[in-house]
Amino acid sequence: MPNDKSKVRLITIALLLGLLLSSLDQTIVTTAMPTISKELGGLSFYSWVFTVYMLASTVTMPIYGKLADILGRKKVILSGLSLFLIGSALCGFAGSMTELIIYRGIQGLGAGAIMPLSMTIVADIYPPDKRGKFMGLFGAVFAITSVLGPTIGGIIVEQLSRGWIFYINLPIGIPALYILAVVMKESRSSEKRSIDWLGVITLSLGILSLLLALVLGGGDTGNGIGYDWTSLQIVGLLSVGVIMIVLFLWIETKAKEPIIPFSLFKIRTIAYGNIVGFFMSAGLFGAMVYIPLVVQGVIGVKSSVAGYILTPLMLAVTITSIVGGRLMSKISYRAILVPSMTLMTIGFFLFSQITVDTTQTQMILYMIIAGLGMGAVYPTVGTAAQSAVGSELRGVATSSSQFFRSIGGTIGVSVLGSLQSQQISLGLIELQKKLDTLSPDQLQHYANPQVLLDSSARATLPPEVSVGLQGVWSNALAHVFLVGMIFVVIGLIASFFMGHARLVEKVKQVRTID
Repeated sequence: MPNDKSKVRLITIALLLGLLLSSLDQTIVTTAMPTISKELGGLSFYSWVFTVYMLASTVTMPIYGKLADILGRKKVILSGLSLFLIGSALCGFAGSMTELIIYRGIQGLGAGAIMPLSMTIVADIYPPDKRGKFMGLFGAVFAITSVLGPTIGGIIVEQLSRGWIFYINLPIGIPALYILAVVMKESRSSEKRSIDWLGVITLSLGILSLLLALVLGGGDTGNGIGYDWTSLQIVGLLSVGVIMIVLFLWIETKAKEPIIPFSLFKIRTIAYGNIVGFFMSAGLFGAMVYIPLVVQGVIGVKSSVAGYILTPLMLAVTITSIVGGRLMSKISYRAILVPSMTLMTIGFFLFSQITVDTTQTQMILYMIIAGLGMGAVYPTVGTAAQSAVGSELRGVATSSSQFFRSIGGTIGVSVLGSLQSQQISLGLIELQKKLDTLSPDQLQHYANPQVLLDSSARATLPPEVSVGLQGVWSNALAHVFLVGMIFVVIGLIASFFMGHARLVEKVKQVRTID
């Protein structure tokens, strides 16, 4: 019916807007944070504004997925979107770095519902023959906004004010909230289903403890706080995390409604798809999040220009995301993932060869190759997960796929960030030996990102120091991409085990949108 079609279109638009906001806010603060931290103080904590968002959204994803299967998609996504918008408004009003970090956590709690449930609802309202096309579209929006985030953040900070990085969510998110509240209606089973609260608590504590240990471990890696891996704090967090996860696994074997049913991981497309998503995200987010800072700090371009370095990547990702979505009903998931991950591996290898002499043309070529590989991966593994189960498990299956991708990205940021910090420290030691007229303290001062981002401070750098620091930063970035390539290769190997599964032509639609 035309009326039904118009409702579906409105719901799709609202979901795209919600996904746009939640994915954009993962990276929009990266180029803007040097300016924000200068205004609010607390430069040493600047990366926590990014980290706390990822932590909060990652921990809550599987919980929201299960709640959506029990309580209904509409209630859960409206709650998540509302929480996200409240957090956005509070972030705009933040008067200190501490307040901003807390409010970003609130944003992340809401985003944990928006990202996986948007994909789940798409599977509910579209038949399989159209689902791949729209999953590709949603994947393209996710990739584009994630990559465009640094550019948009830099432009807003330069042209408006820091608050608008967060206020911009309101005129986009409020209409999406209204559309979903008014248009979306669900027909669900009247069967009462219980919520496994013990599973919720143990899973949340376990994942949060493990992620915090990874973020804080290895000394101060740019997060403002850091501890040695053998310190009481890190050992304590790891111990709590392991204990909680073991307890969670035991509880799930007894629970009537487990948060993450273990039966899901007996399905090949879900099990290996989650491995692909995990390692692809570890390489992608772990490497990409640092590029704008390096471009600004080493090359000295404006924050609004720094994000443009990722434009070729964005365009390539968009193309293969849409094309991959259309191919899912024609060829197997494996036939899409293997060449995609191979291209991404080649792209990361080329990135690892970057030096201070790398030209802009070479950088563009590397970006295009990597982007062509990245585009189809997320839509493919997400569609494989949700299409492998019925409607009653679609929420938890989709959210588990998003969960493994998100946790992979969080771990990648931590591990590769620690590697980059370590390589910079080693590089500064070697540079100090060459420039014996400068003390270690002076070199550390020159290597401070805030100093490099300040045009007046950059002008005071001696030429030999400037050239030396360029070499230190480019060498550190090369190591980051090399390890990122290893992550991608593991994902490539896992993609070979996806089997011959593909998007089926017909499935039984248990849940419908009126």
